[in-house]
Amino acid sequence: MSRARNRLAAAVAVGASAALVLTMGSSAVAKPKESLPQDLAKAVSADKINRHLVAFQRFADQTGGNRAASTEGYNRSAEYIARKLDEEGFTVTRQEFPFIYDETITESLTSGGNDYDVIRMSYSPSAPEGGVTAPLAEVPVDDTPGCEASDYDGVDVDGKIALIKRGACTFFDKQKFAGQAGAVGAIVYNNGPGPVNGTLGAPGQIPTAGLTQEQGEELVSMAGQDATFDIQGVTEDRTTYNVIAETKTGRKDNVVMAGAHLDSVAAGPGINDNGSGSAALLQTALALGGKPKVENAVRFSWWSAEELGLVGSEYYVEQLSFEQQLDISMYLNFDMIASPNAGYFVYDGDDSDGIGAGPGPYGSAAIEEQFASYIEDNGTPTEGTDFTGRSDYGPFIEVGIPSGGLFTGAEVIMTEAQAGKWDGEAGVAYDKCYHQACDTLGNVNYEALDVNADAMAATIGTYALSTEDVNNVEPGAKKSKQQVAAQRSGERVHISHAHTNQHGHDTDHDACNRDSR
Repeated sequence: MSRARNRLAAAVAVGASAALVLTMGSSAVAKPKESLPQDLAKAVSADKINRHLVAFQRFADQTGGNRAASTEGYNRSAEYIARKLDEEGFTVTRQEFPFIYDETITESLTSGGNDYDVIRMSYSPSAPEGGVTAPLAEVPVDDTPGCEASDYDGVDVDGKIALIKRGACTFFDKQKFAGQAGAVGAIVYNNGPGPVNGTLGAPGQIPTAGLTQEQGEELVSMAGQDATFDIQGVTEDRTTYNVIAETKTGRKDNVVMAGAHLDSVAAGPGINDNGSGSAALLQTALALGGKPKVENAVRFSWWSAEELGLVGSEYYVEQLSFEQQLDISMYLNFDMIASPNAGYFVYDGDDSDGIGAGPGPYGSAAIEEQFASYIEDNGTPTEGTDFTGRSDYGPFIEVGIPSGGLFTGAEVIMTEAQAGKWDGEAGVAYDKCYHQACDTLGNVNYEALDVNADAMAATIGTYALSTEDVNNVEPGAKKSKQQVAAQRSGERVHISHAHTNQHGHDTDHDACNRDSR
C-alpha cells in the first residue's frame, strides 16, 4: 500500500438519520481551526474511553450478560450514548427498524464417546428436543463442495448428518442442498485454521453448525458412525434502533460519516467487539462537540443488529435517496480496535494487497493512506485488510460511497512475522475471546485502543476540515453533485455482507459479524 506523508489538514463531518431529508448547502460558522486533528487526538485518551467501556460492561452485567440488539443491555448502551451526545449539542436521532432476532441456547455434537466443539449458525432451526442421533455422511470435496444439488448425486445423506467442507458458496446454500437431499443436520467444517462461526443469513431448513477443520476431518474419517447433534435456539421478529448524531455546524452536502456497531453477540458483553469502536467513537464525538468550527458536518452512527448481518447499517443506507447518498463524502468504520493480541489493520482501499474483493469506491485509497500514514508516522507499522463486507462499511461501498477504517483482528491466527512487528504472540488468535463470554473489560488491549483512537480522532478531524483528497471538493467551494455522481457511477462494489471463503487464512483478517460463507 502506498503511504502518502503529505496530508491535507481536514476534519470530520457528522449528520442526521437516513430517515431525515438532509438540508443542502452549508452552515455559516467561524473559520475552522487548522489544529483540529491534533487537538482531537490529544483529547481522546484511553482513560476517557475506558469509562465508557466500564459503563457497557455494567449494562451487560446487570441485564443478562450481553448487549445484543433489542436487549436491555443494548438499549441502556444506546441511551447512554444518545444522552451524552444530546448534552453536547448534537442533533440526535434514534432510527428504529425491524429485524429477526437470533440467540443460541444449546450447541453440542458427540460421537464415539467424544465431544466436538460445534458452533450453531445464526438462524439455524433447532434440532428435535434432545437432539438428533444419526449416521455421519461425508459430502464429496470438489471445487464447490455441497453448493449444488448435483453434489449429492450418488451420495446417500438421507436421514444422516452431512459433513460439508467450507468454501465456494454461502452456508445457507450448503444446508439447503443437504436438506433437499434428505439430511437431518449439516456440519460445515473449515477449509483453514480456526473455527467456523457462521450465519445462515435467514431462517434455514435443517439444523446447521460450524466446526474446525481438524475436528471436521476427524468426523469425516468416522463416516457411517452415529453421532448425536443437538442445537437449540430462539429466532423471532423484534425491533431495535440505530443512534445517529450530527453536528449542527458544517456543510450538509459534504458530510463526513463515521460509525461503529454497538450491539454484541448474545454470548457475552462484547467489550472489544464492538464496545471498543463504539466507546472511542463516542469520546471523539464528545471531544468534537455538537457545534464545532468545521468546514463539513460530521455524522456519527452507532449501528444495531450488525452481528446478525449488518442489519442496522443496511437499513440506514436503504432509506437514503441518491441525492442523500451524494451528501455523504465518505464512511469511516471502526470495528474491534482493541484486540488483546492486536494486529494493526487498515482497510485496503486501493487493493494494493491484491486480496479478495478488490478496491473500494473512488476516494477509498486516499482514506487508507490517511489512516496508515498517521499510525505509521507515530511508530506503529500497519497491514492492509480486505473489504470483505463483514462489517458496516459494506452497505456504503455497495452504493459507491468511499470507505475506510481500522481493525485489530478477530479469530484469525497471528503469524510469526506479524508477532515480530507488533510484539504479539504467534499462533494465537488476535482475539481469542471473539464472540464469547470472555469478551469483557479484561479482553481489552489499551495500547492498541490508544493508537487506534488517536488515528480515528485525527482522521475525523482532518476530514471535517477538508475532503478534497477523497472527492475533490475544495474547502469553501460549492460541491458539484454531478461530478461526485459521475465518480460513483462506475465505482460501485458488489460484495456480499459476509466473509469470503478465504476466512481463516493468515492473509484474511476482517471479522466481526458472523460469516455467511
